Amino acid sequence: MTIKDRNLLVQELINADRAMDMIPELRKMPSVEVGEILDELDDTEILKILPYFSEEQQGHILSEFDVRRQIELFEKSDIRWFAIAFENMYSESRADMYQQLNKEQQLELLPFLHKPIREDVIKLSAYAPETAGGIMSTDFATVLANMTCEQAIAKVRWDSPSKKMVYYIYVVDENMKMIGFITLKDLIMRSPQTKVSEFVKSEFVFVLVDADREEVASQIEKYDLVAIPVLNKSAQLVGIVTHDEAIEVIRAEQAEDMERFMGIVPGSESLEYTETSTWQHFSRRVIWLSVLAVIGLLTGIIIEQFEDILSRLIILVLYMPMIAQTGGNAGSQAASVVISALSQGHITSRDWLKVLWQEARVAVLLSGVLAVIAFLKIMLLSWGVTIPDGLSLLRVSFVICFALSLQVVSATMIGAGIPLLIKRFGGDPAVAASPAITTLVDVTGLLLYLSCAVLFLF
Repeated sequence: MTIKDRNLLVQELINADRAMDMIPELRKMPSVEVGEILDELDDTEILKILPYFSEEQQGHILSEFDVRRQIELFEKSDIRWFAIAFENMYSESRADMYQQLNKEQQLELLPFLHKPIREDVIKLSAYAPETAGGIMSTDFATVLANMTCEQAIAKVRWDSPSKKMVYYIYVVDENMKMIGFITLKDLIMRSPQTKVSEFVKSEFVFVLVDADREEVASQIEKYDLVAIPVLNKSAQLVGIVTHDEAIEVIRAEQAEDMERFMGIVPGSESLEYTETSTWQHFSRRVIWLSVLAVIGLLTGIIIEQFEDILSRLIILVLYMPMIAQTGGNAGSQAASVVISALSQGHITSRDWLKVLWQEARVAVLLSGVLAVIAFLKIMLLSWGVTIPDGLSLLRVSFVICFALSLQVVSATMIGAGIPLLIKRFGGDPAVAASPAITTLVDVTGLLLYLSCAVLFLF
C-alpha cells in the first residue's frame, strides 16, 4: 500500500460517517498495515474500531503498535476487553509490553488472563531484555521422537503455532530436552505411520537463554534461519527467536553503534526522539563534547607555540582549515570502514597488521590525489598573497601539500587503529567516536603541518 492510499484510508476512518464502511476492507489487509493505519488515529478512535475485528486480529494489530501506544490503550480501555486482545498478541510483544507496565498495572491485568498465558507472560518477562530470553517467543510446535507422523500432525494442530512459525517443528523428549527438528514438508511428505525418529535432524544450531541478543541475531544471519531454538542450561527448549526479531535487534544495534560513533552516550532504554526529554538529550551528548573540548585546548597551545611563524607567513593560516577538514574526513572514513568490517565479522583485532597495511596503502593513494587538488587550489587562489623574501609561492605550495599528504596518512592510521585497539582490549569499537577521532586528528595534523613549515621554510 502506498503512502497516498494509506492517508486516504486514514481520512476515511477519521470521518465518523464513513469509518464503519471501511472495516470490511481493513479486515482483508495484513495486521502490520492495519496497525500502521490505525496508529494515525487517536486512542478513542482506535478503541472504537478494534472490536470489529476478530479476537486474533485484535491481538495481532495491537502487537504492531509501539509499547507506549499499547500502554495508552490499556489505560483507556475496559480491562476485560483488553485482556482478550492481550492474550492474542504475539508472545514476545506481550512480554515486552508487560515489562513496561508498572506493578499496579501488572497486578490489575494478571487476574483476567488464562493460566497458560499468565504463566507464559511472567516467564518471558523474567529475562533481561538484552538476552535471548528477553526477545524469544513461545510460538512454536513440538513433537516427541517416538510419535508417528499422524500423531505428530495432530500434536502440531494442538500447539497451533502461527503461520510464520509452523515451518520448523522441534523434536523433544518427555522432559522438553531438545533432540532435533523436522520441517513441515518432512512431516507431510512421509507415510502416516513413519516414526519421527527416522527423519529427525539431530544436528542443529541453538543459543542459550542468557546469550546476548546480538549474538543470537548474528547466528540467525550466519545460518540463514527462519528461527533459532533457545535452550536453558539443561538443554530444554524454552523458546525460539524468529528472523524478524533478529532484524529488529540488528536495527537497534546499528542505531546504538551510530550513536556511539557520533559521541552520544546510549540511554538505558530505547526511546523515540520525541519521547526523549531535553535533559536526556543533553546528558547523552554533554560528556563526550566536554571531554573533546578539553582535548581541543591543545590546538590553541600548539598555535601559540608557532605564533611567530604564522605571523610571518600568513598563507599558512589560510590553509589550516583545509588541513584539519581533510584529516578529519580521512580519519572518519577509515574508522567507519574498520568498524563496519569488525561488526560484520570480516576482520578481527588479530588482523590489525593486515588492516593497517591495507589502510596505509589506501592512504598513500588518497594523499597523492588530494595533494594535487590542494596544489592547484593554492596556485589558483593564492597567487596574490604576500610571500616573504627568499620564498616562493611554488615552494610554499609544495610544503603545504606535503604536510597535507602526511596528515591524510596519519589520520587514516589513527582512524583505523583506534577501533582495532579498543576491540583488542574487549571494548566496543563504536566508542571510537567520530568526534573523538576528528579532535585527535586535528591536534596531530596541526602539529605535522606547522612542523613541516618550520623544517622546510625557515
